[in-house]
Amino acid sequence: MKKLNIEARTDNLREVLGFVDVLLEERECGMKPQMQIDIAVEEIFVNIAHYAYGDKVGNARITVDFEGDPLSVVISFADSGMPYDPLAKEDPDITLSAKERPIGGLGIYMVKKSMDEVIYEHKNGENIFTLKKRIH
Repeated sequence: MKKLNIEARTDNLREVLGFVDVLLEERECGMKPQMQIDIAVEEIFVNIAHYAYGDKVGNARITVDFEGDPLSVVISFADSGMPYDPLAKEDPDITLSAKERPIGGLGIYMVKKSMDEVIYEHKNGENIFTLKKRIH
């Protein structure tokens, strides 16, 4: 398991994506799953940076591990910001036009649809958001 501890600021997104991508490339992840994973990683990290700590800056811990056959990647994001379960929110009605649809929720919806498993838990004072995706 590899870990990255980093300030949850949007200008650190490139470093987070680089950290994940190097590990995916070492495992010869296909292009399509890597793109889906990158979009999900961006959505989750940017949400932490924007919302977890309010007006303050806190830290995020990203862990990447691999398991199973076929091989899957498991990426977890942990922060000690305000408790918030983005999975508890109802999925947006994508049958509505962009003008009719309320703002918000589409990014998490895309994450849920593109990953094989998405889990949120709040434990020991931390928000822990875990993504799992088959890469082969």
